Amino acid sequence: MAAPVTTRTGHVIDGQQLDGGGETIDVVNPATDEVIAGVPAGTAADVGAAVQAAGKAFAGWSQTSVADRVAVIRRIAAELGARREEMAATITAEMGSPISFSLNVQASLPIAVANGVADLLDGEFSFTEEIGNSLVLREPIGVVGCITPWNYPLHQIVAKVIPALGAGNTVVLKPSEISPLTAGLFMAVLESAGVPAGVANLVHGTGPVVGEALAAHPGVDMVSFTGSTRAGKLVTTAAAGTVKRVALELGGKSANVILDDADMPAAVKKGVANAYINGGQTCTAWTRMLVPASRHDEIVDMVSAAAAKYTVGDPNTDTTRIGPMSSTAQRNRVLGYINKGIDEGATVAFGGADTSGLPATGAYVPPTVFANVRPEMTIAQEEIFGPVLAVMPYSTEDEAVEIANSTVYGLSGSVFSGDPERGLAVAKRMRTGQVSINGGSFNPLAPFGGYRQSGNGRELGKYGIEEFTELKSIQR
Repeated sequence: MAAPVTTRTGHVIDGQQLDGGGETIDVVNPATDEVIAGVPAGTAADVGAAVQAAGKAFAGWSQTSVADRVAVIRRIAAELGARREEMAATITAEMGSPISFSLNVQASLPIAVANGVADLLDGEFSFTEEIGNSLVLREPIGVVGCITPWNYPLHQIVAKVIPALGAGNTVVLKPSEISPLTAGLFMAVLESAGVPAGVANLVHGTGPVVGEALAAHPGVDMVSFTGSTRAGKLVTTAAAGTVKRVALELGGKSANVILDDADMPAAVKKGVANAYINGGQTCTAWTRMLVPASRHDEIVDMVSAAAAKYTVGDPNTDTTRIGPMSSTAQRNRVLGYINKGIDEGATVAFGGADTSGLPATGAYVPPTVFANVRPEMTIAQEEIFGPVLAVMPYSTEDEAVEIANSTVYGLSGSVFSGDPERGLAVAKRMRTGQVSINGGSFNPLAPFGGYRQSGNGRELGKYGIEEFTELKSIQR
């Protein structure tokens, strides 16, 4: 297995690596609590320099042919493949994802996404359309600010930067300060793939400084943000002064509706797996399991037995299924929600706030199952972002749909039923951007995004390319 790359730590502005020359932000391995690197704490001036570089590069990059941009993206995908192991090791080192998951998902899904964008641009996607006497053009929007989170550090970068570049835009990337090393390695990939200087720029730093400066900058034509709903509101506010486009992929509290005719063992196994994926640090995780009230206790026993199989420990061990949370702060946040659930009367069926059986060093929490969770409880309403599953009883199908739609979120969800048409009917009633029926697999070409406070706009597939374009009508 390759070693993590901890040396690509500077800003990248107009093709130059810069150390910032000021304060630094420690990058901490959450499994060991050790500082493994430091990145510059960027400033508004750094953002300004990066935006200027991107603006200067836009004139040339936006006029390159689609075929040339496709060729660059294919080289990026190939380079991501060549560096897959060091990408995975870097992700595990900086945010704690188990190495098997880092290899198979964190570092592999982005390769498929990049190739998918290239395939679309090389095939069905069109930047022109004839409507009557009008020629309708899709043109690059300009300089795009991409603000990405720590939980899927490479995938979220690729899902924004690659379609933005493919559409002819230039980019300023601000990654999470918790997982910035992956972004530095990604910039090395772009350099190796022949992306011209200034087309993609990287500024490290915090959200309140760099993120806000990027969102507010008049030279930025669009901001694409993935993160918490709270932070998304701040980005929107900062961007409002320049009336730029803002695309948001925010939090979730997804419901897994298990109907009374479902294959219960399969539904429980898949439901627990989804809730605990990436240690529960996944915006689409099915963190609410809605079950028939008459079978609540039986299903809770099944869920607890499944949860017991999720080994917690060193993320560099192949058998580990849940590594540490991304940081001590995230660990404390998750434990706080577990205690809140107990205080509000939910039943701990498995796990809980006792960490005595876990490694003494590192940001570990136990996988937890709550039973008898009511819709008004905090753990049923707020995004926890950890391995915490709430089992919620319902009496009728209508009540299940009502509970599923009872939060401010609407990002993902699931239905399990022995009757596919019944499952589809329930899925259509769920107010959410994605729904899986009987464990339908993730599709990187389908639109990804949410309803309500889970955000606006869509990523992935042709929809993710369209998001980074402006429409122009020319009448002839």
